[in-house]
Amino acid sequence: MSSVSGESDVSADNEGHLDGGDVEGAFNSPVAPEGSSEPSILTKDVIEEEERKVREEINTGVNGTSFARHGKLQDDVDDQVSASELPILPETQVPGSPESTSIPDDTPSIQGSILSSPGSSVPASHASMSRLHHPGPLQPFERRFSSRLSPSPLQSPKVISPAFLTPRSRQSSVSSNLLLHQQNEADTPQAPWEVVRWTKLRKISGQVFSEVGKRNFGRPTCLSVAASIVIGTSKGFILMFDYHQVLKSIIGPGTKAVECGPITSLAICADHSTVAGGHATGHIFTWELARPAKPFLHIPPIERDHLDNRRSDGHVSGNAILHVGFLGTRHTALVSADDGGMAFSHLATRGLGAVARTVKITRILGRYPLTAQSMERPRKPSSVLAFAPLPLGNVEQPTDDMGLTALLTPYLLVIVSTTPLAQTQHKASRPKEIAPHSALSGCLAWFPAVKLKNSSSNPRQLVSKTKLVYCWSNILTILDVDAATTAEKDKPADLHFHPRSRWRGEEAIVAVQWLSRSVLGVLTISQRLVILEDTSLRMTDSFDLIQKHIYHEDLFSKQLRPVIEQLDEEDVSMHGVVADAFYMSFRAYKGRLFLLGFNDVAIGTLSNWADRLLALMEDGDFISAIGLATSYYNGDADKLTVGLPDDDTARHKLVQEKLLDMMTASLKYTFARKQNVLDKETRKRQLTDLAAVCFTGCLSTKEQGFLFEEIYEAYEEGSMESIFFETLEPYILDEEITSVPPEVLKDLITFYASSGRASRLEEMLCRLNTQTMDIHQVTTLCRQYNLYDALIYVWTQAIGDYITPLINILTLVKVVELDDNEDEAQNVYIASAMKMFPYLSYSFTGRVYPSGTFLDDSEASKSKKDLYSFIFSGKNLDWPKGSGDVFLTRSDRGPEPSFPYLRLILSFDTGSFMSMLNEAFEDGFLNGEPEALNGNRSQVNGSLQASSLTPTRQYITNILLGIMTPEQFGPEDIIYFYMFVARNLPKYPQHIILPGTSLHKILVGLCHYPTDEVKDDCQLSVEYLLSMYHPPDLQSLVPLLEKAGFHRVLKSIYRGSQQYSRLLEAYLNDNDNRDEVFDCIGDCLRPSRGLNKKQINEIKGVIVNRARDLARIDAFRTARMLKQYAPDLLSEVLDALEIESDAQYQFLRSLFEPEEQSSVDFHHLGEGVPSGFAERYVQLMCKYNSNHVADFVSLLKSGDLRLGPVLPALEKSGVIDAAVVLMARDGLVKDAMERLVKHLGTLEAALTGLISAATESPDASNTEEAVEDLLGGVQKYCKVGIWLCQGQTRIVERDSTSKPKKKSTPLGDTEEDLAVDELLWLDLVDTVISITKNVTSTAAELDVSHHISATSHPKPIDTSKITSTLRSSVQQTFSALLATTAATTRPAPPPSNDLSATTTTKTPHSAALQHDASFSQSQSSSQQHPSFLRILRAILTRASRSSPSLSDLRGVLAEIFAAYTFEETILSLASRFLDKDAFTHVAEIHELRQRGWRPRGQVCEGCRKRAWGPGAGGDIWDAWERRGEREEERRIRARGVGAEEAARRAERGKGRADGENVEEEDEVATDSDAGKKEVLGPLVVFACRHMWHKRCLERAMRKDGGEDGETRGGKRQLRCPICCIVEI
Repeated sequence: MSSVSGESDVSADNEGHLDGGDVEGAFNSPVAPEGSSEPSILTKDVIEEEERKVREEINTGVNGTSFARHGKLQDDVDDQVSASELPILPETQVPGSPESTSIPDDTPSIQGSILSSPGSSVPASHASMSRLHHPGPLQPFERRFSSRLSPSPLQSPKVISPAFLTPRSRQSSVSSNLLLHQQNEADTPQAPWEVVRWTKLRKISGQVFSEVGKRNFGRPTCLSVAASIVIGTSKGFILMFDYHQVLKSIIGPGTKAVECGPITSLAICADHSTVAGGHATGHIFTWELARPAKPFLHIPPIERDHLDNRRSDGHVSGNAILHVGFLGTRHTALVSADDGGMAFSHLATRGLGAVARTVKITRILGRYPLTAQSMERPRKPSSVLAFAPLPLGNVEQPTDDMGLTALLTPYLLVIVSTTPLAQTQHKASRPKEIAPHSALSGCLAWFPAVKLKNSSSNPRQLVSKTKLVYCWSNILTILDVDAATTAEKDKPADLHFHPRSRWRGEEAIVAVQWLSRSVLGVLTISQRLVILEDTSLRMTDSFDLIQKHIYHEDLFSKQLRPVIEQLDEEDVSMHGVVADAFYMSFRAYKGRLFLLGFNDVAIGTLSNWADRLLALMEDGDFISAIGLATSYYNGDADKLTVGLPDDDTARHKLVQEKLLDMMTASLKYTFARKQNVLDKETRKRQLTDLAAVCFTGCLSTKEQGFLFEEIYEAYEEGSMESIFFETLEPYILDEEITSVPPEVLKDLITFYASSGRASRLEEMLCRLNTQTMDIHQVTTLCRQYNLYDALIYVWTQAIGDYITPLINILTLVKVVELDDNEDEAQNVYIASAMKMFPYLSYSFTGRVYPSGTFLDDSEASKSKKDLYSFIFSGKNLDWPKGSGDVFLTRSDRGPEPSFPYLRLILSFDTGSFMSMLNEAFEDGFLNGEPEALNGNRSQVNGSLQASSLTPTRQYITNILLGIMTPEQFGPEDIIYFYMFVARNLPKYPQHIILPGTSLHKILVGLCHYPTDEVKDDCQLSVEYLLSMYHPPDLQSLVPLLEKAGFHRVLKSIYRGSQQYSRLLEAYLNDNDNRDEVFDCIGDCLRPSRGLNKKQINEIKGVIVNRARDLARIDAFRTARMLKQYAPDLLSEVLDALEIESDAQYQFLRSLFEPEEQSSVDFHHLGEGVPSGFAERYVQLMCKYNSNHVADFVSLLKSGDLRLGPVLPALEKSGVIDAAVVLMARDGLVKDAMERLVKHLGTLEAALTGLISAATESPDASNTEEAVEDLLGGVQKYCKVGIWLCQGQTRIVERDSTSKPKKKSTPLGDTEEDLAVDELLWLDLVDTVISITKNVTSTAAELDVSHHISATSHPKPIDTSKITSTLRSSVQQTFSALLATTAATTRPAPPPSNDLSATTTTKTPHSAALQHDASFSQSQSSSQQHPSFLRILRAILTRASRSSPSLSDLRGVLAEIFAAYTFEETILSLASRFLDKDAFTHVAEIHELRQRGWRPRGQVCEGCRKRAWGPGAGGDIWDAWERRGEREEERRIRARGVGAEEAARRAERGKGRADGENVEEEDEVATDSDAGKKEVLGPLVVFACRHMWHKRCLERAMRKDGGEDGETRGGKRQLRCPICCIVEI
């Protein structure tokens, strides 16, 4: 039995030394035996060579290489920047594999990857977390003391442990691509750390791809690799090379094989003695390598002409043999597949020679092609995309004798067993996840069951499972095969197939190979190689092979053309393209990759973990090597891919020794180099990176002893301790390193203290284990450098002494008090002394200072008792107890006061002490009763026998009341004590009881605060105190509270005593919360409140008196509040506000136009507002927001606004448009037009004046701007006039009988004959024309004067712009007039003197018009339109009177008719656009109509018989022939009676002739059930794509509705009975 490719733990020593001359080293790599019972069946020389290398490796270690060696590093290279200086990226973490990494004995170890796939996780770096800083100045009792340290240490970025991810590594294929593109691939050595080290087989390529080789053998077409490298050619030859690239044999010359076409497939049997080749013509030959002169077996195809009469199975002649393979170890058992989708098993009998040998062929897949005589339905085309028999593993399995073969078609995966009988064992359809219209590709590969050394996931599993990887498009699936033997000896094993995992690639997969039991090589359609781990299917690496020019060929598109997408995009089963075949060029053997290219043959060797480390060390990149080794140790890298065990214990044992050796060698090499080789910065950076990776490696391997011995000694000897300590710092701050040897700690303290980084040193000391410290040394240094945080930490944690650190700080406090002149040094002492309060806060709450971790209960209780007893001791104590060394608080040795230590602390900082004590009171330790506290009775000879003392809150408060007196402390200190008592008294009423006199004293004291900075705290304290203390005469304290400005307290008092008016005053006086006054007013005035009339009047009086204050706070809310609760105060409050102030405007605005009011809610505008408010609002709006006046007045109804008070303000502010609206709304349209005309005349005068004086103006830009503003005003008020005229036209009633008879003038009607709306139009048009004429003439005079002066300066005003603007106004006015008169015009008044004969005509348009809300009243009579001619005659009459000159009249007419021309042009353009759009839509409809409808299927929906296509029968053809005969007869008759028919049709017209056959039906006869011929008629196809025979459709319609169909235009209309869609 022969075993197939397996795995090994390490790769060959000489893998990195492959060259083009010899590749045998690539296959002679040492192989670690894995308990395999049988060795690989290779040549004897190969086996002996492998055994020799294994023995050498066992004796010398893996690869026999010392990691301290740096090969080929010359002195001149040292001048360059080392590779270790490249940036080091964080290592990636890869989930471990559950399977063992033990490897079959004949497969070399392969390389893995550090670069993780996009979905891989990346571990967090070791960067420190941020810590808390000192808080700023906080209010007392609102802060909590915190140390500079906390469980989240100071943010200090630690160097992240490096990994093998330098720019020249394999994290991306870009670098390798650049290298290959820049230089010649054959002559450029690759970096030794690349994933795959490619070697071009130069000798083979030179013989095969040379011109002579191509001429003799043809071009290479396929490749197969085993003990030899076998290449098939296009001329039918098989070339066999050994691993020295020597051509050992040329198979095929002089035989029939060279006449059978190119070699399309190759296979090598398990014992490497026989080769099989498939040809493009369907022939298969097998050759014994020992006797290649003639074929061992020839399997010819079946000729296509003999398919119907065939006696045996076989391939069809002309179908290329795409796949061929041997079954087991037999030379005479083969399987093959062709491009026609057929596969066969071939079993040759044993005989004395080739003549006597017969071959039994069994078809296992596919069908023969249809012949001309076949009547079968055409089948869906297919082909065998991938094919492989199951190879043998290194352990016997039940499947060895079954001949399992996997076949992949475009539709199915089929696994068949060929012996003893061909039988399908498993089928799987194509995955639904495949994207529609994607590239069609398929490939598969087996990996047999192999014996395992051990398995971390299942120690009992001794043999791995057989597995198959197969791919459709971009979906890769792994299938596990379990074989269970049966009790019956002759019965085959039961097979169970389980799809285990699936992976989706970014593009189609064209080839796949197993590189080892756990690693896959996947080739995509873009020639990108992807490395996958089997267990997790995680992509460990990917790189491009496009530069390799892999040979590929289109083998399937011709056969599978019908399944390729062409026109039907809705069919998701279609594919966009069929991928080319790559399987014959992409091979793997013993962990090596073989590529057949268009121009060469290449071998790729995957390096294992030791190879990569060695390559990096030899290249001098020891930093990356150590980082990579650390990742291997931790299992973060792709351990399966690089050949490392999955078991942690085995992997650690394998890697740890190498990692420590690499660190030792790197340190020796680095510090042995001359310092002048690298510049100072480069050397420092290199040493920093080296220290970082060494720290990471030592912590990963838990070798801290090695870290502080070997590594620190190296840095110390090289005088680079600073780099070591800076690297150590973040690990200590993160508490990853908690103990440091005393010698190293001493140097650490000396370095940080001498370099001015004492604070950072302090943080580190507070995180170290004190058990390893020299206490005396550390405490001495801490006092020397004022490191009181560290000092406290060491004393409390190492010795358990909580008093000594406090004494040290109190000693410092005494020094601070003696020196009154503060300087920088004094500030340092004060900062150190202030640490006393957070220390006491932490200790009194049971926490470790400064880390903040909680103490155990016994230690916490001891620390609290000691500190309370010391601080609240009545006299001085000696410490340590029994030493006789009494700590005194006075430096002058004077008499000590009572409670000396408490007084010393209070005199230093009372506020901080009270804040600390406020936090300490929250601890439950103070809940107990005092234990016989009576002065110093519990103390004996100053010793702390009061250690058992348990003080209470009451005891501490009493002591403080006795000490904190005005005689001994200032008001700034006493106020903090008062706040402390006031806040804690309500919290602990059962623990603190004080007499009323003391509470009253505290209350009065809080009202007399010394500075405004503590005002808010004092007020809050008073609120606390009054929550449980109720003074007997609270009202007597009101003046004191008012003087103190405690408004919140006053509000509470007034609300409780129902003094609502004073409550309102308090809200108004409170500058911090003045907005709350409106809620207070609303709460007091709401009806449910139940206030009496006196209280309400008092509140209203305050509102009126403080109206300005309310408006200053928020005028909007003031008005809304009054409107809701006190509308009777609106007038008084408005009058109380400053006259014509913005407050009045905002007040009124909130009444009329509140912000939350909808913009379309006009019905309740100003509802409930006193009279006169609207006029005052408009007057103020003219001052503060004149642009909004017109919009506002347009919303008012007639009568809501009096014109008298408003019009002067409107005219004064220039808001003429609003005045026009108001007068028109009141029916004063003539007055409105007069004001409008007057204002337009003012604008005209201003324009002419500016134009006339333009040449004399010193500022041309301001003149131009003023002219533009005036022109804008003219355009604006022209639009206002148009609005006025159009509105009057809509509502005016023509009453011709009311007008007296007037004598006609020669020009027609006079102005007296015009109606009101016509007069308005006349005045407007006349004014606009007059302005245009006058301003234009003035502009023309300016042009003439400028031309005469012949000055070089530009014109001060653009007169052309003025003329065009004014003419556009004339056009706009006439366009509006034309639009108004476009409907039926009213007739001119009759000349009759009988006024009663005048009638009015009611037009349809006027009857449809409704009342316009913009005008005052509705007209009940009919509406008539003004006559444009009547207005035109009146305009001309005025023009002739004012300007008798004919030229002026002609100018007027020109302006008039310009409007007509403009309207005509617009109408013409609109008509063109409509015609163009209509033509486009009609053309689209016609095009869609001509496309026709495609039927859904080939059968009639009624009778379900085939109506067209294959299988429809010959009746359709007969009917088609009969129809052709009838048409021919009709054409003959038409030529004979053409004239008569033409005359008859001319007489009849275009209608149908009587008796003419409307519907000619082609009769299609089908066999009915009774055997008679039934005429079904033509086919009918509907838009729903349902198809019917005409007769079937008529029967179905009669059955549903009783009629054959509706009629439309004399023609019967059909409809689909299924969808009810009508035929069009």
